[in-house]
Amino acid sequence: MQVAEIISSVLGADVPVRIIGYDGSKAGPDSAEAAIRITSPRAMARLVTAPGTLGLARGYVTGEIEVEGELYGILAAMPDVILHDISRAQRVKLARQLVPVWLKHRMPPPEFEFVPPGRLHSRARDRKVISHHYDVSNTFYEWVLGPSMAYTCAVYPTATATLEEAQAEKHELVSQKLALAPGMRLLDVGCGWGGMVMHAAAEHGVKALGVTLSANQAAWAQAEITRRGLDDLAEVRHVDYRDAPETEFDAISSIGLTEHIGRAQLPSYFASLHARLKPGGRLLNHCITESRTPARRLDPFIGRYIFPDGELHTVGHVIGTMNDAGFEIRHEENFREHYARTLHGWGDNLEAHWDEAVAEVGIGKAKVWRLYMAACRLGFERDNIQLHQVLGERVHGDGRSGFPLRGW
Repeated sequence: MQVAEIISSVLGADVPVRIIGYDGSKAGPDSAEAAIRITSPRAMARLVTAPGTLGLARGYVTGEIEVEGELYGILAAMPDVILHDISRAQRVKLARQLVPVWLKHRMPPPEFEFVPPGRLHSRARDRKVISHHYDVSNTFYEWVLGPSMAYTCAVYPTATATLEEAQAEKHELVSQKLALAPGMRLLDVGCGWGGMVMHAAAEHGVKALGVTLSANQAAWAQAEITRRGLDDLAEVRHVDYRDAPETEFDAISSIGLTEHIGRAQLPSYFASLHARLKPGGRLLNHCITESRTPARRLDPFIGRYIFPDGELHTVGHVIGTMNDAGFEIRHEENFREHYARTLHGWGDNLEAHWDEAVAEVGIGKAKVWRLYMAACRLGFERDNIQLHQVLGERVHGDGRSGFPLRGW
């Protein structure tokens, strides 16, 4: 069987994309503007050890597979494969077909693929995982994320709002849900580059502390806090959330950290946050979730290249675990369409700075990010994954809460 036919059998014969093999073979409609070009037998060899989306991703980021046309559009033309991979039977058949190619062209995975060493979710391993993803380059993140440096789902107040407006809206929405007011103390766990910390301090007069395992994030955030003249109210520390101060906080925000907390660690995570809150204090947990039960394993490409050790939970599991840790759940909402828009914005930013990004982190790493953002955008649009905000409170000993009869 020729190269194009093999790839077409993986992607689906009805996919409206041309397939062009290095052996001169072709498949798919000639009229299709978008094309996938297999430039090397090494791409086929990768499908033996990683048949399906991981092998295709390895070929793409190494340049052994090239695309002609917008990457997102090509992925959207084959959503079943991209979001659900191929069946086990297909993987076995594909691997058997390509063993002769693998024997001639076998090679290790790309050098920037990461399998973390050590015990799962140990402090040392968690530090390595966070560093792998977040300590890429602050300059690179500035190009992709924009001036807000917010690497979490934005909240679009209108369909025409800009990414920056939507990130500011997200921080203000979290502030409102937490009922932030001057003089309060906020802990932001997994604070990233400090966007929520600085918003709470500047807009609400809150004394805010952020903690992150990324040294690059902490250094950038603390410098920006000083530049904005917020040193009296805001601080970001390079520290594990488990070592955050245990004194009583009025509010806690956890924006985009739960994805890094394994299922076994989730109860102790929420229990530790509950212990750090004053009675009447609120927790806002903002995280990517699985859309259905039972939860599936993390996509192998995401697990190897983007979020090693990442683990998604259903919103029901998150809520149940928060509740069991002592939180009364007061509100939740799903922002998956907003995350699709956010990823679209980040993707546009990357394309606008493509040459600079390649010069900064290398062509392979830049292609990893292009693929990751396009695939995740598709996942949020198709309800393959979701983004939920869950608001909980540590009620007073007599059961009183600080919530109004309606609203937050």
